[in-house]
Amino acid sequence: MSSNILTMDDRKSKLRLAMPQPGKKAKDVKNAMIKLLKPLDKFIKTLTYDNGKEFFEHEAVSKAISRDSYFAKPYHSWERGQNENANGLLRQYFLKSMELDKVTEDQVFSAVDKLNNRPRKCLGFRTPYEVFEELTGVNVRKLMGYALIT
Repeated sequence: MSSNILTMDDRKSKLRLAMPQPGKKAKDVKNAMIKLLKPLDKFIKTLTYDNGKEFFEHEAVSKAISRDSYFAKPYHSWERGQNENANGLLRQYFLKSMELDKVTEDQVFSAVDKLNNRPRKCLGFRTPYEVFEELTGVNVRKLMGYALIT
């Protein structure tokens, strides 16, 4: 069960990754990020974090996937526009009035799968899955399904 949902997005393909979290403890966030990013590490160029204390262990994440990381400037929400927009889309599945501690991993993964399979105007009406595969040659849907099971 979770009380937060960690979300990450690829800028080019708009691919969304998400995982429920028991809270905002830096260790839990670090472990979840590594679990989600490790299967995709060769496709990641950099990471940009929000300024929350839950990202205190950002250096361990950067080291685990061998990539540089940056922080958005405080009070510059436009630097994280893609993530904020995708969080709004995710809220279609988990309403503001809904207690996130009742949300399961399966529910989060199902909602994210639906979002990544939704055609987007900004992608020429292709899905994030299709664009990511065009850019990398990898079917991330199959890769992530396998990675999250192991």
